[in-house]
Amino acid sequence: MEKYFDASYLWGAFPMLIPYLKVTFWVVILTVLFGTLLGFMLAAMKVGNSKIARKIANGYTTVLRCTPSIVLLFLVYYGVPALISNIGIDINDWDKIFFVVLTFTLQFGAIMSEVIRSAYESIDKGQFEAAVSVGLSNKQAYWRIVVPQAFVVALPNFGNALLELMKEGSLAYTIGLIDVMGKANLIIAGNYNSHALEIYIAISIIYWILSIAIEQFFSLLEKLFSKGKQVIKSV
Repeated sequence: MEKYFDASYLWGAFPMLIPYLKVTFWVVILTVLFGTLLGFMLAAMKVGNSKIARKIANGYTTVLRCTPSIVLLFLVYYGVPALISNIGIDINDWDKIFFVVLTFTLQFGAIMSEVIRSAYESIDKGQFEAAVSVGLSNKQAYWRIVVPQAFVVALPNFGNALLELMKEGSLAYTIGLIDVMGKANLIIAGNYNSHALEIYIAISIIYWILSIAIEQFFSLLEKLFSKGKQVIKSV
């Protein structure tokens, strides 16, 4: 009789899964890059003087943050090609990673806009005014005084957003992207759905290790960039 749980399937899954982490990493890297840029633009609209731009940015953030990731993924995967086809361009055969990155860029941008906005508004405006009063230009005051402090404030929330992105990115297999989660499902299908428990435990361990590594990395960054504040407080 076949064993219900066989540890050999668990340990044997790692060599098959780990090579596909590069696809997962590419999704995360590209999403963070484009999503952060989008977040900066939305945050600038939110803190700017234009009421219309502020309403558009706030409305975008509300809609995207209230849309489940898997629903947004399907909307992008099926909706974008349908829209683009109206101007005579067929993108149905494009690599699925494009639709995955686009989906999570839209969502990550909405999250980052709030992270950046709240970090920026947490810095006392008097510091910017004082920097300008001693001869710095507006640009210099922002980049030398405001941005470094806002960066430290934003770090914890950025780390949390990155963790969520990595976990939500596992949904990419639902449209056929073969990343680490997609490969796990192919292995299970190849085994005719037997020993699925071992494969899912293996992929859970991979995600646990990645999550702990990211948490520790951002914890070290926070301690490193907070040293200046600790010295000032002690004085």
